[in-house]
Amino acid sequence: MAALAPVRLDAAMTLTGRAVVLALLGVVPVLLRPEPLTATLWLVLVVVVAGVDALLAASPRRLSITRDRVGTIRAETTTTTRLHVHNASRRTARGVLRDAWQPSAGTSGERHRIAVAPGASVEVETALTPVRRGDRHTDLVTVRTLGPLGIAGRQASVDVPGTVRVLPPFHSRRHLPSRLARLRQIDGRSAVRVRGQGTEFDSLREYVEGDDVRSIDWRASARRSELVVRTWRPERDRRITLVVDTSRLSAGRVDDTTRLDAAIEASLLLTALAAHAGDHVDLVAGDRVVRAQLAGVARTDLLAAVSDALATVQPAIVEADWQALASAVARQARRPSLLVLLTPLEPAAVAESLLPVLPLLTRRQRVCIASCADPDLDRMASARRTAEEAYGAAAAERTRTQRTQTADALAGLGVTVVDAPPQDLAPALADHYLMLKSRGLL
Repeated sequence: MAALAPVRLDAAMTLTGRAVVLALLGVVPVLLRPEPLTATLWLVLVVVVAGVDALLAASPRRLSITRDRVGTIRAETTTTTRLHVHNASRRTARGVLRDAWQPSAGTSGERHRIAVAPGASVEVETALTPVRRGDRHTDLVTVRTLGPLGIAGRQASVDVPGTVRVLPPFHSRRHLPSRLARLRQIDGRSAVRVRGQGTEFDSLREYVEGDDVRSIDWRASARRSELVVRTWRPERDRRITLVVDTSRLSAGRVDDTTRLDAAIEASLLLTALAAHAGDHVDLVAGDRVVRAQLAGVARTDLLAAVSDALATVQPAIVEADWQALASAVARQARRPSLLVLLTPLEPAAVAESLLPVLPLLTRRQRVCIASCADPDLDRMASARRTAEEAYGAAAAERTRTQRTQTADALAGLGVTVVDAPPQDLAPALADHYLMLKSRGLL
């Protein structure tokens, strides 16, 4: 529970709708006796009644308000924040409390009617349904206490700090069950373990027709007087390093999301899959400087740690410095690993900043570039009914050709490119990882 929150603003007098009704009732005596003195006396009466009612209201400065810790939630899910209101005055505090947050926190029911007896406490809850990842903070808590007549009251604002960490939504979770089933088949829990170069020895079994003769264990066969073969399983404890580009290119919108959000979804799915496969995942996110870094996290905590590290990462309107990012990767990935660069496949940016450092990265690691493709290019390239659409189709074809040439140049350096639309990027990257596992290349 948070500490006692001090009142920042002095209590001010407030009027309610009843004060307006009381003022309008003055029309009756004015009609009965249409003189300036009548209106003046009625106005004085309204002011006196409102002043006395405000004086009789409990002072909001005598209310102490504390907040329970909110914690973390995933975007588009609902949680609650709880306030504890204690009345230290000798009067019953009746009125309204408003728990204000940032608009992106998605508050609902932030206004609460309260009635707190002297020395008593009450709890109020506000629902939060944030739709954007990151840290969401509170604004001021405003308390308005009313007098016995409900005509006037006092109002003050209290600073009750609170923060909720909003994790990425992880929409790609729906692809996880099917990939885990394929992983079990590869790992031999759902199918017979097979021989694969670069995999770990598992056990021996009797030779059956169709087995690779290279997997025959001749010493064991001689002891048993029958042919037996070695079975293998995919290697475990492999290392995967994710590098998330947060430069200006990641801020571009593709369909209804940004390239950065699509990269985060792909990172989360690959992290969850690798954790189940028994592999380790490291993370580097940045542009000209490293914005988030993660290493040495236990597999059971991987998904939560990566989600938390990427929750507050935002695009920066600067160019990516791949020299700096490559240095961070070199310091972190000391063992050979799979290096996944989640960056837009923009020909100019790749040629100027990424290509010069790729030979250093591919020397000891298998490198894969995961890029978010724009489906609008395909739509533009297929629409040629008018002259304007024809020019747009020509531009789209030129862009696609440049991207293809860039991918071919990267392939020449031994880099695999996974280029898919936002909704397909995460499963496509997961499928590439499973392919490497099945072939014993990881």
